[in-house]
Amino acid sequence: MPSPLARPRGPVGLPFLGVLREFRKNPADYLLQVSRQFGDTSHFKLGLQSVYFVNRPELIDELLVSSPGAFRKSRMLQRAKTLLGDGLLTSEGPYHVQQRKLIQPAFYRERLAGYAATMTQLAGRANTRWKDGATVDMAEEMMRLTLAIVCQTLFSRDIEGDAAEIGQALTDVISTFEAQLLPFSELLRMLNIGPMAKAAKAQAILDTKIYEIIRERRAQGADNGDLLSTLLALADNGEAGMTDKQVRDEALTLMLAGHETTATALTWTWYLLSQNPNAEHRMRDEWKQALNGRTPTFHDLPALEYTERVFAESMRLYPPAWAIGRQARREFRLLNFVIPKGGIALMSPYVMHRHKSFWPDPELFNPDRFTPEAKAARPKFAYFPFGGGPRVCIGERFAWMEGVLLLATIGQQWRFQLAPGHVVAIHPQITLRPRNGMKMTAHRVLA
Repeated sequence: MPSPLARPRGPVGLPFLGVLREFRKNPADYLLQVSRQFGDTSHFKLGLQSVYFVNRPELIDELLVSSPGAFRKSRMLQRAKTLLGDGLLTSEGPYHVQQRKLIQPAFYRERLAGYAATMTQLAGRANTRWKDGATVDMAEEMMRLTLAIVCQTLFSRDIEGDAAEIGQALTDVISTFEAQLLPFSELLRMLNIGPMAKAAKAQAILDTKIYEIIRERRAQGADNGDLLSTLLALADNGEAGMTDKQVRDEALTLMLAGHETTATALTWTWYLLSQNPNAEHRMRDEWKQALNGRTPTFHDLPALEYTERVFAESMRLYPPAWAIGRQARREFRLLNFVIPKGGIALMSPYVMHRHKSFWPDPELFNPDRFTPEAKAARPKFAYFPFGGGPRVCIGERFAWMEGVLLLATIGQQWRFQLAPGHVVAIHPQITLRPRNGMKMTAHRVLA
């Protein structure tokens, strides 16, 4: 057997900096360029950090499914513990497994059926906010809507009056995740200056709101059948239960992850539909046949198959979780090279979803890529917008249902066109938001 290579080929960059400057300009497109220049495995330096970029389905399967114990979360999410605590997004090892088991029942099928009615009810409320011919920022509108949905379904809390403040605080938290990787981020946090001051203010707002919800629910003593009731019941169950701090960590994590990713996916979907009228017409034909103008329900989901394909194709082109990083706990051999202890294995749905071996004409919007036959012909990790393995997104089924129901509920009453002159560009942070928002003109659909 040949001796392992030190590392695969890749861009060299500058001493000490590596390719950090080029990477930070637009990391998603930079990784796409690297994959096309150096192939499915490559190595580069981000400052002093060694990164091993992997873009082959079977290798991603090995990293996420077969060998999860060899890796831990990326440095960004390790540092994010200062903001999120030990929620599902940041926790590791046996503690993560325990918390996931406790929270999983909130996403069982019988719970999802109940959530569906709340989703369509709040989407109907959103339908009344817009005026025919008005220009709206669909990125902001979808953030507002999905935040209301996650708070109502998981915490039984109507946050309409607080939506703007909570939404801005969550945005501020996300915007400082990258700053956690700066060389002097810990010092900035201690001094409470720069981006760390912004994060601290946002965290204080969110903590106030969440602990208020916890106190109110305790005072009521009611079991609303939601996630918060489950968490508080465990917190009251003695030594094996959860403290208020643990409840806060999980609530904040799910509030953040549960609205940000779906809102981003829906924003890109409205944009893509505005650019692809044939797909929009096919989707409207499906709604007429399946719904005939009524609000969709949980039981309508199987009949909204083309709508789901549209949502899937949108997440192929613009996956909200556009990159997944893992840090090696020990030396790990992959093919004919070794990822050293502390090295970062980096995978990107954004790049994999444009791999020409699995996606002909990858920049073309084509929902028929997701017919049952087409899906069966591709390897599993040619498409992974929700990650994979033991840490696959716990709310994946929730998100699929939410995306389809919101498209059908809103789309039967409104269609959206990109506002003239609006520049569309990606802004890869922890999620793949549009850089300039998504200004669109709302047009009421005539019956």
